[in-house]
Amino acid sequence: MDATVADAVARAHGRQWGFVLAATVRVTRDLDLAEECVQEAYAQALRQWPDEGVPKRPEAWLTTVARRRAVDALRRVDTLRGKLPLLAGERTAPPADQDLVDRDIPDDRLRLIFTCCHPSLDVDTRVGLTLRLVCGLSTAEVGRALLVSEPTMAARITRGKKKIKAAGIPYREPSPEELPARLDAVLDVVHLVFSTGHTAPSGERLQRRDLIERALHLARVLHELLPDQSGAGGLLALILLTDARRRTRTRPDGSLALLSEQDRTLWNAEEIQEGLRLVASATRHGPPTRYAQMAAIAAVHARAPSWEATDWSRIVDLYDGMLRIWPSPVVALNRAIAVGQAHGPEAGLRCLADISAEPKLTDYQYFAAARADFLRRLHRFDEARAAYREALARTTNEVEREFLLSRIDELGALP
Repeated sequence: MDATVADAVARAHGRQWGFVLAATVRVTRDLDLAEECVQEAYAQALRQWPDEGVPKRPEAWLTTVARRRAVDALRRVDTLRGKLPLLAGERTAPPADQDLVDRDIPDDRLRLIFTCCHPSLDVDTRVGLTLRLVCGLSTAEVGRALLVSEPTMAARITRGKKKIKAAGIPYREPSPEELPARLDAVLDVVHLVFSTGHTAPSGERLQRRDLIERALHLARVLHELLPDQSGAGGLLALILLTDARRRTRTRPDGSLALLSEQDRTLWNAEEIQEGLRLVASATRHGPPTRYAQMAAIAAVHARAPSWEATDWSRIVDLYDGMLRIWPSPVVALNRAIAVGQAHGPEAGLRCLADISAEPKLTDYQYFAAARADFLRRLHRFDEARAAYREALARTTNEVEREFLLSRIDELGALP
């Protein structure tokens, strides 16, 4: 197959899957059928684009094909025959090269997100289902993002889709009265999309810009909908302040650059200033929320002129506050790392020991990596090598793997 076409289809999948699926669900009102039609549209692109060329608007071409397949499928289903008149407008789909109406893009995606995040679904299913359907992540990637196994995640997604269908959950945005109560799961979805893009679970690159940009866009939309909501403003601030460091997270050769090694003059000053304004606003609106607290931690890093000048004691205090409102093992891990920076590696190791029995951290590579770093700083090199190897065995991102291998090699040269 032509590499150019394969690359174009891959880009369209990474960037436009959610748009195409959301537009197709508008026709089918059936997630399984819509997903099947979208998958067939991408398969058809692989067959046709080598001969016809990549269209100017791949998402328009894919949406047109997926919708036509959906209409054809509905025509063949006797039980849905009564609904076909409602689809008359969809049967005459626009030509593949005709521009779609841009204002439909955020509306359709948000409808799909809020459908997947309906209160009748448990929180983990809402987040996993939305990552799978809206963002096009594989089941394995969703599982890694949520720290669960692939079979467990597959079962959750299947149950979620069945429940949406059986319960007749509507494909619409909630009313203004319903929106605040539905927001938390949506914020979790957007944050996990960003996290998955910020450090890709697998692959040869550290970041996935398509997911980062999608998360940033969705965070802006949510903040526009609820400008006085601390969680929405905090999430947007967190994404901006974290993503401001994107240019410095890898070296010119593609290798990982730790926060302590980054050139802060290359951080995006505009994003930092916007993020700091949002943090100030988010912390003023009502009681602290998880994302406002996370953004406040990111703000401490953004304000520090250097790694050495970072106010680690303030970061520990903020993590203490986060644990009160969100007692998560990952938050406890991050607090332990901050303690190690504020009070030394021995203190960090003690904090890690306190949470070492937490099941969700058993196979979490960053727990082993944090322990390895503290051991290295204490010159306990044999133990550090073992911990780095443990982290390496659980890491699938190639940039992170190369970093861990370099640490092992460095320790191998020491007595």
